[in-house]
Amino acid sequence: MKASKQLTAIIEREGDGYVAHCAELDIASQGDSVEHARANLAEAVELFFETASKSEIKKRLHAEVYVTRLEIAVG
Repeated sequence: MKASKQLTAIIEREGDGYVAHCAELDIASQGDSVEHARANLAEAVELFFETASKSEIKKRLHAEVYVTRLEIAVG
């Protein structure tokens, strides 16, 4: 049985599609819907873990990632 890991996916609209980014690994993918972008990102991350060396994983994997909102004054 494979181990599982929780990672962060940040998905934003870009033009006619969506871009998904895994902040912990700096891996991105895209899709024509939020669901497709998320699924494509999951596939890219899984492929990374299957093919990358342990040293590459250690080098790229950020253990602490924080997603928060900022409120700033504009204008």
